[in-house]
Amino acid sequence: MRQNARDRVELAVRLGHDMLYITPNPAPTEVVVDQAASIPCGSDDPVAALIERNQHAACEPPISDDCLLVYVYAREEMRRLGVDLPILAPAYLHGVWTDVDLMQTMVLAPEVAHQHFQGATRQALARIQKFIVLGIEQVGIGGDFAGTRLLISPKAYRTFILPELRCLSDCLHQAHVYAVNASDGDLWPVIDDFLIGSGVDGYLEIDMHAGMDLHRLKERYGRQVTLYGNLDCGLELSFGSPEVVRQHTRDCIGAGLGDGGHILCASNAITASIPLENYLAVMAVYREWFGLPRLDSPPNPIRR
Repeated sequence: MRQNARDRVELAVRLGHDMLYITPNPAPTEVVVDQAASIPCGSDDPVAALIERNQHAACEPPISDDCLLVYVYAREEMRRLGVDLPILAPAYLHGVWTDVDLMQTMVLAPEVAHQHFQGATRQALARIQKFIVLGIEQVGIGGDFAGTRLLISPKAYRTFILPELRCLSDCLHQAHVYAVNASDGDLWPVIDDFLIGSGVDGYLEIDMHAGMDLHRLKERYGRQVTLYGNLDCGLELSFGSPEVVRQHTRDCIGAGLGDGGHILCASNAITASIPLENYLAVMAVYREWFGLPRLDSPPNPIRR
């Protein structure tokens, strides 16, 4: 784990990155599985299934310190190299993506769905408290609830999820930590709630192909919310030519300029489907735009 953290920081320094996104590491004996699929349930009834999941989740301990070692080691490596890069850490526990039992229960038994999301808030707050102690500067909250259209109604989002996210944002702000809301998909039907009602400081996973246009977002929310993205990792970065990627990067930087904040990054992640030459094309355009040295002559070489 220590070597993993060193590699992350060294890569960020070599590429001139301004921040790090780091997820908690698995504990030494932990087996990573899908939470919803891992909880046994003897009923095909979605409400009964969610009740059993809620009971199981209520007995789960908070995230262990063993799962947070990567943050400790990353800070150690940054101190060793004399750099100070802000870290974004995830607490995405309020999504509904693929959770059919949850979505059905939101209609059939609202009180049970509320218990699920309140439990998710308790888990997220426990994680956030540990992030605060570790000095994490940004925490991602929320979770996927949309694709090419919303998976739940705007009313359901405002009823079940929005109050919980506001609670998390308030907690983070009391500790002077930034809250970043995240979801793929077309969020226009609830965008005011997602960005303003939730009280967050940033928007991550801006989904261009679902219709989330960076120009339009910048015009409406650029002075209130920092926009993270939105280089499209699903098509342009994965399957476009380097020249297509270069133009896509120029367009993204141009759309993000102006009042308010914009952090250039992928719409979701730099996945294995993205060719190295396309990633390097992004970096080359960015560095050229802002007058930074080329990557073949890094300004801060690592010395062991």
